[in-house]
Amino acid sequence: MFNRLEVGAVPPGPRWAAQLLVRIDGEDVVAQAVGERGRGPFAQEMLPAAGHGPLWATGGGRRVVLGEPECTGGCCGHLSVFVQRHGQIVEWSDWEVPFDQVRPPAFHFDADQYDAELTRALTDRRWQA
Repeated sequence: MFNRLEVGAVPPGPRWAAQLLVRIDGEDVVAQAVGERGRGPFAQEMLPAAGHGPLWATGGGRRVVLGEPECTGGCCGHLSVFVQRHGQIVEWSDWEVPFDQVRPPAFHFDADQYDAELTRALTDRRWQA
């Protein structure tokens, strides 16, 4: 059974620009790993208007930073994941987490659902208003 990815954006606030919201099977994996006062990546960087962002899965794969605790990633470490496409499966694995946090498990997504969700998120620019 595949995991389900949902991508959105949290509107800008007093401290931060709009941030990416990542849910896997309904759970906010970034908030769980970086804490309530941490932050996710900026939506502008992850959902570029010009096309595919860092979450787009390729055969070669890439490490993607998804968040940092309030004290900053330079102090306590970042939340990052290795994103790679294996044919019709997109895998998120080899998590790196901030100090003293639990590593999430590997997640496996149906590539068609994954691509459709990223395409939907790229075209939904309400967070820029």
